Amino acid sequence: MNKHHPNPQPPATPALHLEGRPKLRVLGTAISLLEELRLQAEQDLGIDVTFDNNDFLTTQHKAAQEPGSYDIYDQCFHNLDIVWYWRAVQPISTERIKLWSEINDLTKTGHIGPNARLGQGDVPAKKLFVQPNLALGDTPSPRISMLPTTHNFDSFAYRTDVVKHAVEMNSWASLLNEKWAGRVSLVDEPAIGIFDAALAAQAAGLMSFNNIGNMTVAEIDRLIDLLEARKKDGFFREFWRTAEDAARLMVDGETCVQSMWSTGINILNGQGIPVEQAVPVEGYRAWHGGLCLSKDLSGRMLDVAYEYLNWWISGWPGAVVARQGYYISTPQRSRQFMMPAEWDYWYEGLPAATDLPGPDGSVRIHKGSIRAGGSYWQRANCIAVWNTTMDEHNYLVRRWMQLVGR
Repeated sequence: MNKHHPNPQPPATPALHLEGRPKLRVLGTAISLLEELRLQAEQDLGIDVTFDNNDFLTTQHKAAQEPGSYDIYDQCFHNLDIVWYWRAVQPISTERIKLWSEINDLTKTGHIGPNARLGQGDVPAKKLFVQPNLALGDTPSPRISMLPTTHNFDSFAYRTDVVKHAVEMNSWASLLNEKWAGRVSLVDEPAIGIFDAALAAQAAGLMSFNNIGNMTVAEIDRLIDLLEARKKDGFFREFWRTAEDAARLMVDGETCVQSMWSTGINILNGQGIPVEQAVPVEGYRAWHGGLCLSKDLSGRMLDVAYEYLNWWISGWPGAVVARQGYYISTPQRSRQFMMPAEWDYWYEGLPAATDLPGPDGSVRIHKGSIRAGGSYWQRANCIAVWNTTMDEHNYLVRRWMQLVGR
């Protein structure tokens, strides 16, 4: 553990002092199931924690169909609908979330600041509060569907040693620019990759959408047909599924423009690859993660699960995810566990005053680097669309799998 980041004091957990050592099972993806977090949770909470780490589709299916196999579902708001539909998770009482009042407005209202654009698609605020009839909505209530935790504002990345003029990359249209044919890659996840492609197609003037966050079958067909034609011509180098795979494509020189997440950019930064995240004028594709409680939880294990939820927003975990390039819903709590140079770089958008570590302690950000897009608040106010499970999601998945050859 980095010497600059003291351990938080373990919260009061009377339920954990009962007989036996509880074992908490967390189902999720590589976004937040970091070994550093698992070990610290065990130490701080006095419990055993196991992570069941899968890709998005596998995680979502398991969460919906096997609620008895996990205690915590660690996922994103756009992956919530199917799990909520099957009643696989139970409402969370905000009275048991000690820092609920400190969670920022990005999830509670959909934006930070009075003039911020709301963004289309699955705005987390629209799925946050549990209504009296158990539907999800944005009318505040004392029960929520998911505890808001990690989030970010994604776009695409480009190699600055190949792209000589950054102004070329100020639009999503760059992802479909013939100039980069054969050296472009998209993320292989239908509820994410489709929006990278849609934003690019719309920005390039190739097609438009009535509601980019909830496409019709005809719009999905037209977009996938466009992508299939490009794929047939060799425009796309690959469709990647993990941040490590995305980084590998650029390290090997196979791509110069592609979908990219902060974790991939951090990997490339750590290896000295000249890469930059684009700041598209159309806005970012945003996502917001969180924690759900399995419907099978009760009694002592429900108490344990609530302690884990409270721990996640208590400060230290948010500092860890900041080093991945992600934000936390209680940023001021995490600030005390970050070096001033880290806070200035990740949240304030200032140049790195020194080399900065990733979650594992190795150098990921070099002195003098500036995070593309500016401060947290600047980036949060430029959202074009949220990751979304659309009404025609099942149809989209079938067409998407045809596109990528699965």
